[in-house]
Amino acid sequence: MISQSAGYLFLILAASPLVYYLLVLFSTWRFFRHAEERLRADSGFTPPVSNLKPLRGLDPEAYENLASYCRQDYPEYELIFCVGDGSDPSVPVLEKLKHDFPERQIQILFGSGRKAINDKVAKLVRMVNEARHEVLVINDSDVRVEPNYLRTVVAPLRNAKVRGVTCLYVSTEDKTFAQNLQSIGMICDFFPGIFVARQLDGIKFAFGQTIVTTRSVLKAFGGYEAIENRPADDLLVGRYIAQQGYEVELLPYAVKTVPDYGSFKELFIKRLRWLTVMRHMRPWGHIGLAFTQGLPWSLAVLFVHPSDRVGISYVGMYLLFRLAITWFVGAWGMKQHGLWKKMPLIIVWDATAFVIWLLTFGRRRIRWRNVDYRIRDGMLVPMASSSATNSTR
Repeated sequence: MISQSAGYLFLILAASPLVYYLLVLFSTWRFFRHAEERLRADSGFTPPVSNLKPLRGLDPEAYENLASYCRQDYPEYELIFCVGDGSDPSVPVLEKLKHDFPERQIQILFGSGRKAINDKVAKLVRMVNEARHEVLVINDSDVRVEPNYLRTVVAPLRNAKVRGVTCLYVSTEDKTFAQNLQSIGMICDFFPGIFVARQLDGIKFAFGQTIVTTRSVLKAFGGYEAIENRPADDLLVGRYIAQQGYEVELLPYAVKTVPDYGSFKELFIKRLRWLTVMRHMRPWGHIGLAFTQGLPWSLAVLFVHPSDRVGISYVGMYLLFRLAITWFVGAWGMKQHGLWKKMPLIIVWDATAFVIWLLTFGRRRIRWRNVDYRIRDGMLVPMASSSATNSTR
């Protein structure tokens, strides 16, 4: 009797990812169903904008990325870049931008003037202080945008309740196995989880690819100074905006990012670092991911029930849901073309994501740009004092 009850309990637990997948489909439908109305640009709301971009080194296709911000269909905005010093490889590209776009207000700052573990955030402290306008748009350096970008992402601020805006992102072009794997993982796994979080609890985070807010809202929680020694600054900014009682709007609009990795090993290390940080930032949510992992649960049922229809049914439902989610999010919602070619990678991604998730438990160290850091009480602590000025992003 006990054995039979345990068997039923196991099957119920194994079905939890399938319930989660149903919630994903519903949340995705809710998110994209009025996408065109939500993206309707309000031409009458175009406050002056300061666009802030911290830089370190030279990203792939850097000129095209940065030049896309100089081609904005927006009445008044300034671009502020901050690099470590004049020897940074990005400086010639920035000088070329000033030459090619003389009509744009472009300012180049050298050094943050601060001692902080997270040099990117220290640079943002200086840029916010030197920005001329109240509305701030903040981006990572590997992001490329369309001319309607500023109008689109600033428009939600016309609602006084909204003081944070972020958006989706896709790869410019996938050339390697790892890049294709990452793209399918974003569509079938990462974004679905974001849509569910929005449905259940609202958006209380932001993505570094786009953060739109105001100087006064940043100042209210202590500004970037308050988080310059912490990881996941983009998540924290969104969290602190929401804690002030404001809404953070996630737009059904995607910017493009240029992949900075080529091999599976590089992707694995990057995802392991990111998920390790998330485990420390959201420990209970990280544990809860166990009930969203359809592949290991369905294979476990198949192992326990190899000769009857139960195991096959679980595996079949898993595959059906994963294909449906990928099509619903990627093709219907995000309008990605040729997605069917990447569908076989769904299982590869789910297996990889499960292994990475397991490896994060008990892990307190991350490695970023050849420097080791320990995460202690939500803070970044360099493993060696000489690395205190290195960047984490």
